[in-house]
Order: sequence, then C-alpha cells, then structure tokens
Amino acid sequence: MELDPHGAPARGLRRYVRLVEQELGLSGHGSCVHLDPPVSAYLALEGQLPGFEDRDVALIWDEEHGWAVAVESRCGEDLLVVSYLGGSVLPAPRVVARFAERLLAGDLPGQPEPPHLRLAGTEDDLSARLGDYAEPVEALAGVV
Repeated sequence: MELDPHGAPARGLRRYVRLVEQELGLSGHGSCVHLDPPVSAYLALEGQLPGFEDRDVALIWDEEHGWAVAVESRCGEDLLVVSYLGGSVLPAPRVVARFAERLLAGDLPGQPEPPHLRLAGTEDDLSARLGDYAEPVEALAGVV
C-alpha cells in the first residue's frame, strides 16, 4: 500500500495509533508510523511481560498481519513477537488496548502464528478504512 504522507489514509493511521495510545493511557511520545510498504506502526508499552521482565515491550502493527505484542531482542535489533491479535487488520482501538493489557497482566490472548489478514499491495478497502480515522484538514489548520 502506497500512502501519501499528507493524505487521509496516512493521517488516519497516525490518528488510529494515537487512539490506541489513549485507550492505554499512554503519553503519545513512544510511537511511530512507517509509510513505506509494508505500512507499519510501533507503539512502546509501559511495563514488562511475564517471562520477559528484562525486555522492553511494544505493540506493533503492519498492513498484512494487523496488531501484535513484541519484546525487544537482546541484541536490540529485531523484535520478537509474543502474540498476534488476529481477527481484523484494523480492529477498534479499545480491542487492541484490551489485547495488550491482557498480555501485560499475564494472560495469553491472541495467537502465536502471524495471521494472514491481507497481502501488502492488495486493492481492498484498507486505505478507505484508515481514511475514516483521519481528522478533517480544517481541524489541522492550527497545527504546526
């Protein structure tokens, strides 16, 4: 999926990630969105996962597999996925937050294998669905 950095789908993805952050009560300073295919997002979480107390935890999203919770590897380069949410590539922000909260609490929701929700570059409604999350351009006029 190719996203124009200023287009509605890219703005929508950034807002969607912010909504997930808000559901988790996070400050919004530990996330990033990558618009190069495959489109993805990273959201640092507070706390540790049971069994991985010495590793940082993150929620990650990509356009093919949707959301997952991962821990930083010991070498600091790769992320090790612990569980994929599955079900939908773009679930409601509250569903994503509940998934992360359950994992941080020691539950094992989701699935260990990556779900194949879509292929990058597939012509479908994901761009439109992301665009639905975008704030109108007029609302951003005062933002620098």
